[in-house]
Amino acid sequence: VQLQASGGGLVQAGGSLRLSCAASGFTSNDYGLGWFRLARGKEREGIACISDSDGSTFYVDSVKGRFTISRDTAKNMVYLDMSRLELEDTAVYYCAGEPGVTTAQNLGLSWSYGYGMGYWGRGTQVTVSS
Repeated sequence: VQLQASGGGLVQAGGSLRLSCAASGFTSNDYGLGWFRLARGKEREGIACISDSDGSTFYVDSVKGRFTISRDTAKNMVYLDMSRLELEDTAVYYCAGEPGVTTAQNLGLSWSYGYGMGYWGRGTQVTVSS
């Protein structure tokens, strides 16, 4: 499995940015893809995920209503559209994948129990300036 995130950059607070993740190598469609971020001085945080099997999505409260995760199955791409960006969104963003996922809700809730993801891509830096 290979995951490659791209699209990070510098953006002003209140602005928008789209992250992309190219995913390949999953042998079945029961997997989930998620976006995590790691900010300086903070723990890694899972923020959104999507299930490839049913297209369901999950968001944590800190990004709900501002971020949208979507997929293009034909292109094996997953996107994170970020709007109304805040200074606190500054972080390195990672795309991650986990096989055996039925719904995004199940995957997202597993994070609160300490479960991780099986596959990780390299991060992309997002910096929000004032």
